[in-house]
Amino acid sequence: MSGNGGKPGQSSQDPSFKDQSFDDRLRAARLRQGLDKPDAAQAAGDKSGLGVGLTAGVELVAAEAVAVAIGYGLDRWLHTMPLFLIVFVILGFAAGILNVWRRFPPAGTGGSG
Repeated sequence: MSGNGGKPGQSSQDPSFKDQSFDDRLRAARLRQGLDKPDAAQAAGDKSGLGVGLTAGVELVAAEAVAVAIGYGLDRWLHTMPLFLIVFVILGFAAGILNVWRRFPPAGTGGSG
């Protein structure tokens, strides 16, 4: 025991060390070792409104495009022209909304996907 409550690695002579959280100390150590770049860490958390909107739009359009292709392909193969196309358009829309919901959960839900 080092006289500081039995916590290894802490120095009782360094008062600022006790005030820092583990995350702060870990972040500082990673920066010293060159494992993290400060600009990249900040940019990852800050998304512009345009970026969020484009990402959500692409998620919706991609899910719908895949669903329409599957529905159209099944209809051509099985000769049931509008049936599977209609079903997969609805499923594609639901899948797109679910993807956007998972990627950008509403603020009140507390989830981070």
